[in-house]
Amino acid sequence: MSNQEFSHHPTICYRPIQPSDLEVLERIHAEIFPIRYESEFFQSVVHGRDIVSWAAVDRSRPNGQSDELIGFVTARIAMTKEAGIGDLLRYDPSKPDQTLVYILTLGVVETYRNLGIARSLIRQVIKYASSVPTCRAVYLHVISYNVPAIHLYKKMSFKCIRRLQGFYLINGQHYDSFLFVYYVNGGRSPCSPLELFLAVVSYVTSGLKSVAARIRKNEEKTAKWPKCKDTQSLISMQTKRNITTQCTGYEYV
Repeated sequence: MSNQEFSHHPTICYRPIQPSDLEVLERIHAEIFPIRYESEFFQSVVHGRDIVSWAAVDRSRPNGQSDELIGFVTARIAMTKEAGIGDLLRYDPSKPDQTLVYILTLGVVETYRNLGIARSLIRQVIKYASSVPTCRAVYLHVISYNVPAIHLYKKMSFKCIRRLQGFYLINGQHYDSFLFVYYVNGGRSPCSPLELFLAVVSYVTSGLKSVAARIRKNEEKTAKWPKCKDTQSLISMQTKRNITTQCTGYEYV
């Protein structure tokens, strides 16, 4: 989609969303999203009630619109154990204060799209999440038909973790959702394909070593303790020496 020709060079700046943004914020959400948001949601955003947010504005915009929203992102902190995606993280039960940042809404008005504004807003969220010591990831849901958004998140190194069947209900019709995750502060998935492969290899190798060790041990016993033909008893090949047996342990992974 091509942008309209601006009569000025846009100067995009970012700031927290504030109470004076309420009307424009509601209008843009209604224009962009097929889902209707309740008034309580917008009140929580503009007053910062358990929601963090950033606004994009064009400081060079004429006619007194230099501080009017042209884009936004809203998010909230969620406890990892309550977010429902703990199986997608290396969640440590001994650290119950671990958190996540969930992106609620992200949007840019049509005339300002393809200028990198959405990308910059997402970076604001990632920067914020990284500054929270207990945070392990940023995550969000994307409706399955929103191809531009899916491409954007993939380009920004978000991992598409799961497809949720019928996650959205819009005008009586169900739509699937993709779950995207961006790990921060050392957070990562429980087991990547490479880690799983290495774990299997390690397990098999350890098992083979254990079997080989037992075979060697049995062979050594047979070699060191031959049967004496005259006395029909077992004697040591190392005559007149004390025999010391050392055990080598093999650990299973």
